Amino acid sequence: MSGTARGDFPSRPAAHLAGLADRARRLADRTLPRTAAERTVDLVLGTALLALTYPAVAVAALTLTARRTPGGAWDRRPRTGLGGRVFELRTLRTRRFRLDVLSRLPHVVRGDLSLVGPVPLAPGDPRATGPGARQWRQELRPGLTGLAQVRARSGMPWDDPALLDQHYAEHHGVVLDLAILAEAVRNPLRTALGKARSTKAHLSDADHRPPDCSGVD
Repeated sequence: MSGTARGDFPSRPAAHLAGLADRARRLADRTLPRTAAERTVDLVLGTALLALTYPAVAVAALTLTARRTPGGAWDRRPRTGLGGRVFELRTLRTRRFRLDVLSRLPHVVRGDLSLVGPVPLAPGDPRATGPGARQWRQELRPGLTGLAQVRARSGMPWDDPALLDQHYAEHHGVVLDLAILAEAVRNPLRTALGKARSTKAHLSDADHRPPDCSGVD
């Protein structure tokens, strides 16, 4: 398989995650093949998350339906999955509390998606037809989240989504998947905490100013 070598990959966090996966891969493969182990994690963790989040997703869907959201409560788009099979990806039309992502959990349980994997692409997307890409994209399920999703938010030029997806394809495994899931959970929490601290600091500064004092003073 052609692609990036781990030692030459420019993103240190991504390479570190891949290194953790490589060190644990031999032990994990002795008890269960990688693909079977990943599917087991998808079923167990995906079903648990679906049970926990289903009430919130259902309420949001009913709310969007009552508001007569343009296009309906659900966005439906064709995506290419394992083996090149095309399926309809259903996503709730809201970003609140990441319910759009959580609304895709039924696809994980059914096997259309994996919890972690490459970005799901539309049929005919040129990113799936590049040199070597066709093979590994057909061998992996697209993901609910993935290395490209958690790292591309950094905005750094070496965190190109196509490179990150390819890097994941070369190093995927249960350990790397769990590390990516942890990062996917930590990033929104870190953002929310940062906003809360910023708001608290702003209110604290305002409380200590004299009544007639301007922001410049």
